[in-house]
Amino acid sequence: MNVLNLLFTKDGLIYQIVKNKSILEEKSYFVDEESPENLIADKLDQVLIKQRFDEIHVVSALNHFTLMPEGFSEHETGFDLIAYNAPVDKEKEELMLSINEKFKIQFYYTFPKNFYKKIKELAIPVQFNFSGEKFLSSINHKNNKEIHINLYHNQCEFFAIDNKKIILYNNLDVNSEVDFLYFVMFTLSKIGFGINETNFFAYGETTENETFISELQKFVKNLRIVFDNVPTKNFILN
Repeated sequence: MNVLNLLFTKDGLIYQIVKNKSILEEKSYFVDEESPENLIADKLDQVLIKQRFDEIHVVSALNHFTLMPEGFSEHETGFDLIAYNAPVDKEKEELMLSINEKFKIQFYYTFPKNFYKKIKELAIPVQFNFSGEKFLSSINHKNNKEIHINLYHNQCEFFAIDNKKIILYNNLDVNSEVDFLYFVMFTLSKIGFGINETNFFAYGETTENETFISELQKFVKNLRIVFDNVPTKNFILN
């Protein structure tokens, strides 16, 4: 079975082509100041026609989301709820829903409508998910106060968990590793997590964000790098 895995981030697209659980190809594209305007859309077009896929798995880490308790059913308010956190454009964004049964929460998130249509037009099975749900499903947790941080290129998402309950989730678009540190430490102060009593866990692009990791180690006692992305091993896609 040939499976295409796609991960959309703030300024990038990462894809994997997988055959029978073996990763045949993996590549990343990121927008910078010199990139053409439609870089990600053009690269998506190229990836979708590389070969005939049996399934496509899409994960969105785009920072247009809101978190609600499981069972919330007023789906028509999804756009309005997301708009409290980020500006939304109903004409250009598709409203999506991902449910995490383990923690009994659900994510409303939006996905660019032009990307959505390109993928759906292939008329093959496709699964969409939000990175926060995929991240939450992938971590192991205990009864302690914990901060789980997943690092991307110019982006990070993190969960604060206490006694197996989600206290906070956030997804940050920042250009500085110092900003990562500021937001995480500011969050601790607001939710009452003491530095010495909190266990920190890092995942994803930990090598790329080594400044953040080294600075965080200066402040916290308990930090463990659980997963470091290396070629063909991406925390969210694998």
